[in-house]
Amino acid sequence: MFVCGLTGGIAAGKSVVSRRLAERGAAHVDADQLAREVVAPGTPGLEAIRRRFGDDVLTPSGELDRPALGALVFSDPAARRDLEAITHPAVRELSRRRMEEAVADDPARVVVYDVPLLVETRGAAEFDVVVVVHAPREVRLARLVELRGMTPEEAVRRVDAQADDEARLAVADLVVDSSISLEATLARADEVAEVLRSLSAAKAAGPSGPSVSGRS
Repeated sequence: MFVCGLTGGIAAGKSVVSRRLAERGAAHVDADQLAREVVAPGTPGLEAIRRRFGDDVLTPSGELDRPALGALVFSDPAARRDLEAITHPAVRELSRRRMEEAVADDPARVVVYDVPLLVETRGAAEFDVVVVVHAPREVRLARLVELRGMTPEEAVRRVDAQADDEARLAVADLVVDSSISLEATLARADEVAEVLRSLSAAKAAGPSGPSVSGRS
């Protein structure tokens, strides 16, 4: 299958781009959604989190209390690493299954794997193409405060818990600049969709097809 890794820093506009690519025919697999599924009530993931972080990270109904857990892991790098060691392997396995399902009826379909922490956790090598949705750090900080209601201090913690812009752009094959306007972002996403379709068709046709990155 042809898999595009889609990433971007928090508040970069990645959701806008992923929706546009899906509208243009790509299969969208969302790592954040998978991360919620692997810690749903009754899963081994949630039980492992309870053992590591205690009952205080559960709601009275037994679900994961995300704000409580987030307050712990975003202020403690060691705690964040422990959480990732629980969730990342489970997400990897579930993502593999979802991708296979997405192309079962059409091997040439573009699979967009939407993964915020691509640089931090998965790396670029396993993807045919990496698309980075980019907005400068200060733009993203302002969005978190103005649009999501975070305090400036919380916004800085969230942004600084991820890879910096330079590290993300270093793995990019294609970049969508989301800092200009929504119209410009969508227009660029349409261009990217055409490139991805062409590359996926070439890969499905045989190993001699063109590649943006050389990873396919």
